[in-house]
Amino acid sequence: MSRPVLRRALALLAFLAGWLVLTAAPASAHVEIISSTPGDGTRLTAAPGQVSVTLSENIGIQPGSLKVVDTQGTEADTGPVFQPGDAAEQVAVRLRPGLPDGSYLVEYAFVSADSHPVRGTFAFVVGTGPLITSAGAVAAATGTDPAVDVLSTTFRWLSYVGVVLLGGLVFVRTCRPAGGTDPRTRRLLSWGAGLTAVTAVAALVLQGPYAAGRGLGAVFDTGLLSDTLRVAYGKLLLLRLAAVAVLAVLLPRLLAPVLSERLRARYENGAMVTGFLVLLSFSATGHPVTDPIMFVSVGADLVHYGAIAIWAGGLVQLAFALRRPAAGEDLGPVVTRFSRLAGSAVFAVAVSGAVLALRIMPSLSTLWTTGFGLLLLLKIAGFAALLAVARVSRRAVQRGITVRSSGGTATVTADLRRLRLAVGTEVVLSVLVLGLAAVLTVTSPGG
Repeated sequence: MSRPVLRRALALLAFLAGWLVLTAAPASAHVEIISSTPGDGTRLTAAPGQVSVTLSENIGIQPGSLKVVDTQGTEADTGPVFQPGDAAEQVAVRLRPGLPDGSYLVEYAFVSADSHPVRGTFAFVVGTGPLITSAGAVAAATGTDPAVDVLSTTFRWLSYVGVVLLGGLVFVRTCRPAGGTDPRTRRLLSWGAGLTAVTAVAALVLQGPYAAGRGLGAVFDTGLLSDTLRVAYGKLLLLRLAAVAVLAVLLPRLLAPVLSERLRARYENGAMVTGFLVLLSFSATGHPVTDPIMFVSVGADLVHYGAIAIWAGGLVQLAFALRRPAAGEDLGPVVTRFSRLAGSAVFAVAVSGAVLALRIMPSLSTLWTTGFGLLLLLKIAGFAALLAVARVSRRAVQRGITVRSSGGTATVTADLRRLRLAVGTEVVLSVLVLGLAAVLTVTSPGG
């Protein structure tokens, strides 16, 4: 990827991010129940033929997402879940014929387009008896297993770390082309590909228990895995795995020291396409897809996450290079080039982050009245701290640091020590910000 091409790409992303700010309007949160038939607390003279609910978004047919039981916990529906009529946002389940008088509990468990589970219950009564709900059924229909929740969030964070490590490829190609032969550079990129693949597999097996509110033992339930693969989230995880596999094959070829321009261009194009698909598999499964004008938030999220990967991935590569430069290598020009690249990436992160906040949060007061808002403020504070430390790095670069090694040992000056410390601190802060981002993805914008 040549520097002029990268500059044009970053300029295009910055323009897109700025345009998205001007067109921003609030998005919705997770899927919600708009209405149901019968309604909650309804008293009927005869048992209905089916139970249906109308949702705030079209999530398709999700097996097992609607269940009807009596007060003894006996199933009253005949399944399967289907979409009646032409309403794409409506799902229903048929009831057993000849149901006796009594109270019935409807349990729903849907997975939003942003991959988060939404569970709850409502009840109706047939005949003149009292409206009674089953406490046991309610408990089974709500809540997420704590261990599964923690593991899911942890693997989300690790998946972000994996993509950031892969983002270091941009640094290698644009700022330090000679680094392609550095074993540490290749190792970091390989770790990024491996971590992204492993966490995608973990997300596949954990999503079923996460959505169903079951424990870790359910990761071996093939039925839950099948349910995950039926929805968009599961398909996008498969896309991520396929894209990472192709990228892993391209990496050693792209970093080869001797390569014709034709092959280099082909491998760079392949890396750009597969990298885009990996980013898309994240952006198309989070809060942005709940936006009524989805391409706005998904586009902003692609810019946001892509710019973070370029910036933080470059920081990791630079930190390792500064610690032990290759023999005879002058890293001064490398640091200068990365400083310019990082400046463009930071601008894209800031603008696209503002777009996402405007699109996802229901209102400005969400910032200080909800857990999501407080987490977002912490993330902004972390980003501000990153910028403050980055200023230290920039000052050191502006002094014209020359980092030349002899036998793999850099000549250490006061400015170089300051630069090393600043870059290392930026890497640590980036890891913390990614952790906050992982928690944000599993937190409802309205709560």
